[in-house]
Amino acid sequence: MAKGRKGERAKWEEKGKLVERKKVETFEDLLVWKKGIEIVKKIYVLTRSGDLSRDFNFRDQLRKAALSIPTNIAEGFERASRKEYVNFLNIAKGSAGEIRSLLRVAMEIGYLEPGKHFELSIEIAELSRYLSNHRASCKIM
Repeated sequence: MAKGRKGERAKWEEKGKLVERKKVETFEDLLVWKKGIEIVKKIYVLTRSGDLSRDFNFRDQLRKAALSIPTNIAEGFERASRKEYVNFLNIAKGSAGEIRSLLRVAMEIGYLEPGKHFELSIEIAELSRYLSNHRASCKIM
């Protein structure tokens, strides 16, 4: 990756294509944070209706776990040290696991259709991998 001045785009070749990537200046620039926001939106839509909307404790726990992911990424990004940031990424990753577990319970007790469970579980697992990769890249810098 080529280094540039603040705000410039870095360019490099990936699989034979020239790829441009904007320099990360805020947590809103992070793909992993954006993916976290997408999960929050999906969880809120999911819990707006049906049995999940009426089981207040379950609904609230699922929403809090979803909110925890992008919020911890943002809070860690704003901290003073890389060590603190990595710690907040670990917390976000733990919340991704919590969501997967809650979604499985929701399916097992009939709140969630198996197809919807599978779809969301794949997305959460992908986000979890993004968090792992981002955490690893922060540790080696």
